Amino acid sequence: MSGDRVRGFPAFGRGGRRVRQFAASWWGRAWVRAMEETALDAEQLRKGRRYAYTGHVGSITVSPGRLAAPVYGDDGATYTTVVHVERLADAGWERLADEVAGSAGYLAALLDGEVPHDLVAAAGDAGVRLLPDLGDLQPECDCADFEFPCRHAAALCYQASWLLDADPFVLLLLRGRGRAELLAGLRRRGAAGSPATAPPEPAADGPVGVDAVAAYAGGLPALPVPPPTVAADPAGGVVFPAAPGVDPEILRRAVTAAAGRAAALRDRR
Repeated sequence: MSGDRVRGFPAFGRGGRRVRQFAASWWGRAWVRAMEETALDAEQLRKGRRYAYTGHVGSITVSPGRLAAPVYGDDGATYTTVVHVERLADAGWERLADEVAGSAGYLAALLDGEVPHDLVAAAGDAGVRLLPDLGDLQPECDCADFEFPCRHAAALCYQASWLLDADPFVLLLLRGRGRAELLAGLRRRGAAGSPATAPPEPAADGPVGVDAVAAYAGGLPALPVPPPTVAADPAGGVVFPAAPGVDPEILRRAVTAAAGRAAALRDRR
C-alpha cells in the first residue's frame, strides 16, 4: 500500500482533551453516535471514555476499512484492538467524486478541514452513506471481555473522533480511499472535460468563480497581449496624476519598463 492508504498517528497524551461533547465537530459526533447507539453495555462506554482521556490508547493506524491500535488495560496488559469500517464500493466512490467535483466549495471545505452538511446530504441522495451508521463500525479485540464494544474498542473509537475532528480525510480513508486518490480522481475528471468540473456560470451581481479542480487540470494559459501605450501628453506616454508620496514620473517609468518586460516574455513564447 502507498503511504496515502496507510496513515499512522501518535498516541494522544494523558488528559490532553476535555470537551463537553466528546467530539468537537458534527461529523466526529456522528461517528461517536454510530458507536454508542450500537453498544450493549453503557458501563463499557464509560470505561472506554476514561481510557481515551487517560492515555490508554497507543499510536493509531488508519487504512481502508480498518482502524487499529494497541490499548493498555488497567492490569498492564496490551490488547490488539481493531475497528472495521464498511468501505464504499467503487461505484459509490464515483458518485461521491461526482458530488465533490460538482461544487468547488465542497473540495475547498474538505481541504480546509470541514465536512459540509450539504455534501453529506447530496451524497446520501446519490445513494452514498458517507458518515457511519448503526452497524457500520465493527469492533474486534483480543481481550477476554464479551461486551460489544469492549472498553478497549470503545476507547479507540472515542479517540478516532478526535482524528476526524482534525482531518476529514481520515473518514474518507476509512471509507476506502485516501486524500491523494480522491484528488487524482478529480483531476482525471477535469482532464476528461467532465461537465461536473466545468466552471460555474457567472453570478449576476458577484465575481466570476472558477472551479479549482478544472483550473488545475487546464494547464498554463497563454499570456495576455499587453495593450499599446497611449500618448496622453505632448512628451508621449501615459499621464499619472500626482498623489501623496507618489512621484508621477517614477511611476510612469516603472510602468513603461514593466510593459517592455511583458512584451519580451510574450515574444519569447
